[in-house]
Amino acid sequence: MLTPQWLDQLRSRVTLSALINRTVRLQKVGNEFKACCPFHNEKTPSFHVNDAKGFYHCFGCSAHGDAIRWMTDQQGLSFMDAVKELAAEAGMDVPAPDPRAAKAAEKRDTLHDVMAAAQEWFVAQLTASEGEAARAYLATRGFDAHTVQRFGFGFAPEGRQAMKGALSRFPEAKLIEAGLRIAVDGKDPYDRFRGRLMLPIEDTRGRVIAFGGRILAKGKTDAPKYLNSPDTPLFDKGRTLYNLHRAAPAARQSGRMIVVEGYMDVIALAAAGIGECVAPMGTALTEQQIELLWRHVETPILCFDGDAAGQRAAMRAVTRALPLLRPAHSLGIVRLPEGLDPDDLLKAKGKPAMETLLAGARSLVDVLWEAEHDAVPLTTPEAKAGLKARLMAHVETIAHQDVAGLYKRELMDRYSAFAFPRREDRPFTPRGKPQPGRRGGFQPGPAPSDPQSIARLNRATDGSRDTLSAAILAGLVRWPGQIHRHAETLMSTHGLDRRFGVLVDCCDSAHPLESEALSAILAKHGLELHGPSAWSDLRFGFLQPEVNEAQAAAELAQAIELLVERPALEAALARATGRFESELSEEAFSEQQRLLKRKLEFDNRLRQMATRHAAGS
Repeated sequence: MLTPQWLDQLRSRVTLSALINRTVRLQKVGNEFKACCPFHNEKTPSFHVNDAKGFYHCFGCSAHGDAIRWMTDQQGLSFMDAVKELAAEAGMDVPAPDPRAAKAAEKRDTLHDVMAAAQEWFVAQLTASEGEAARAYLATRGFDAHTVQRFGFGFAPEGRQAMKGALSRFPEAKLIEAGLRIAVDGKDPYDRFRGRLMLPIEDTRGRVIAFGGRILAKGKTDAPKYLNSPDTPLFDKGRTLYNLHRAAPAARQSGRMIVVEGYMDVIALAAAGIGECVAPMGTALTEQQIELLWRHVETPILCFDGDAAGQRAAMRAVTRALPLLRPAHSLGIVRLPEGLDPDDLLKAKGKPAMETLLAGARSLVDVLWEAEHDAVPLTTPEAKAGLKARLMAHVETIAHQDVAGLYKRELMDRYSAFAFPRREDRPFTPRGKPQPGRRGGFQPGPAPSDPQSIARLNRATDGSRDTLSAAILAGLVRWPGQIHRHAETLMSTHGLDRRFGVLVDCCDSAHPLESEALSAILAKHGLELHGPSAWSDLRFGFLQPEVNEAQAAAELAQAIELLVERPALEAALARATGRFESELSEEAFSEQQRLLKRKLEFDNRLRQMATRHAAGS
């Protein structure tokens, strides 16, 4: 068993810079080494290696890890293979696994021999006379000899017992366990793949672990067009991505990873010079496959057909990814023109057309909004409310609180713009000269207080948000026509002053109540407005006597944005600080510092807004 203590000892015996310097030219700078990052293209070195701390880090793409992570991410080894290789160099013995694990490893090794022999046989059959139909199909796809050899195309001949005879040196039980033969009660076992063009499915080390076969007989409708191996001790289709062992090195150069629907699409793109492509095993992208993609790039691009099935596949991928989202990790979505798959597009318009599509990949939040917005006609209030409910249901599945909060805000902004479109502003009318037929008019706000010092303003922003709330409430009562524009944002934010709810409830976007009426309604609920002293530290423009409604509307929107943002920011900072105090880790410290910087930026924004009018008052 590999204990944390043993792994720490292994890391301490490995000189990380010497290990990395085998494939990356490092330059000594002080107590560290630096180089151009091997995980993304760059001209200025941002990749640093620190032997004392035992980790590498890229300030450009955030690649980070120790010696074991280097072997898995850069060299493409599995965790255990990386440990074994490092241990051999360090002169350490890897602890023996328990007998059950050793027996399972021995079984896997035996099955690898079976799969390698099967691949050799399939390749040989492709060049035999029976493989003529398979060769003809490959010719129609335009795959040259190099592509055919590189991807290991083969052929499974007709005949239920052909493979049994060819691989007679292996026990039939092993052929069945490897998924090459099928055992049915009461019948003789028979070959799984018959009359099919064969493709090997390989692991991250390039070893064959499964097969995919495409049927060649056009009139055969009683069998699936594509057939994959079943799950075996070697192959778990939900945790495997076709072509990953070739795509990973290419992705490190291009900085992107492309996911297409099938392995023929992968090969077509690779033949066109786009090698960083993978595909799931004929099923929707799984959570494990998404995590596997994120080990290589932060935002893999999912490429779907442009038909209805492609849209459904995109939405399935979105819903699978939402609970997993975390900072800087997401998905890009590309939809092909309707009726075309990647191979069709390449043949019709060439590689530049595909590159243009990939460069325009849409964000996950864009696809989510569009899918739900277009799901049903939104012609009634009930249908519009249903859209909001669906969007918020998606947001609730996001586990990371910061990401969830930002998704909620983004989607609610879009929803508010759709459900509550901005109405044309009415012209400003001073008090005493009401516009004929207009119910409301300008109502002067509280008299401004004298300018206050920045020190007092800092004390206000460092405390609760009561001061900011009081100022915004006064502004909304002074400018009733602005309430409906912020109704959704205010009602979807938890923990606000109850007065906001009362103002929204009595809001009528077509005929807003006058300021005196709003004040009377608040008083009726026992919620009178605070006096000017409650916000005397904040000299917002929307509380100044000379401001017009257009100016007030702009500053109110900014102030409400700050009001909503602050609690989420403070909660995230508190969590990060608690995590750092308990873990004392580099990652926790970096997160705390990032949030502290955001808080300083927030306070500066509030200070600039709240003192903007002090000089002229």
